[in-house]
Amino acid sequence: MSADRVPDVTVVIAVYDTMPYLTVCLSSLVRQTLGPGRLEVIAVDDGSTDGSGAELDRFAAGHPGLFRVVHQANSGGPAAPSNRATDLARGRYVFYLGADDWLGPEALARMVAAADRYGSDVVLGRMVGEGGRHVPQGVFDRSAPSVGFADSALAWALSDTKLFRREPLVRYGIRRREDLPVYSDQPFTLQALLRAEGPVSVVADYDCYHAVLRADRGNVTVRSGLLNRLRGLEAILAVVEQLTGPGSPERRALNLRHFGWDVPQLLREGLLELTPGEQRRLVEGVGRLVREHCTVLPELGTAERLRLELAAEGRCRAVRGLVEDEAGVSGERLVLPRQLWRDVVPERTRKELRRRAGWRKFTARVSGG
Repeated sequence: MSADRVPDVTVVIAVYDTMPYLTVCLSSLVRQTLGPGRLEVIAVDDGSTDGSGAELDRFAAGHPGLFRVVHQANSGGPAAPSNRATDLARGRYVFYLGADDWLGPEALARMVAAADRYGSDVVLGRMVGEGGRHVPQGVFDRSAPSVGFADSALAWALSDTKLFRREPLVRYGIRRREDLPVYSDQPFTLQALLRAEGPVSVVADYDCYHAVLRADRGNVTVRSGLLNRLRGLEAILAVVEQLTGPGSPERRALNLRHFGWDVPQLLREGLLELTPGEQRRLVEGVGRLVREHCTVLPELGTAERLRLELAAEGRCRAVRGLVEDEAGVSGERLVLPRQLWRDVVPERTRKELRRRAGWRKFTARVSGG
């Protein structure tokens, strides 16, 4: 590619110990149908120890003008290498590709064509899971020139694996927070979506992005700890608070997603693997999120609402007891759910639970009759 020619799209890849998946990822970029000179790939090797850096150099040598490789010491997460690659990008658009994942041959051509046709600031290409990876499909039910949080499942598609017009990223200074070891992409994506002046478009008639679940479950989000995930959710909800208005459809949709799924997931069986001090920090952190940000508590399911209300009241012991019973932990700990029912469950939740046969069976079992 001529140094003077501006590519249509820069693909950014943050790489750390992703062999052998990296070879498939890079090969999928070589096979793109976008056309000569329209694509550049900037890959930042974040101190890999498994040969990933050498594999990047091999592809760069074999495809001059397509790949640019940067090597740096390990930063502890994908945010810093992603920021560095974005700073080097020259394309009109930037696409973020996980080093474990791969693209269909027509992916970039179709997404760039859609962005140019509709004047899009962001384009979502259909994502599918590989190796057992679950990818929510709601937002991909149809191709669309423009979607929003109120009329689609956009709130469930907040990873950065999208095509972004680069100019707004630069104008608004949208970058990843490098202090977040996990979920650094979601505050970034949310800012781009909520600040978009052009449409957010969807290409749903082609499998653009193949998201891979590694056999060793070594994907960053999969292996992340609960306290790091809490920090990431704090950052996500801060962006929601900053860029959406009270009572807006955008805030409601995002709250329903995060408080209906992501935040309650922190208070499940993984909680029992933490030390008592860490459990307390986690429950207190969740409680703070509920008190400061949750506007949809009455709309949540009973199980999710129970967890969040207990956390909001600082009932760490009660939350732990509920999780222990669900995990089938035996012994004295099973006394705690009776205590939940009689003492610490908020009254409004208690009334609803009494009407549910499943809860009545649960309390009878715990109390021995």
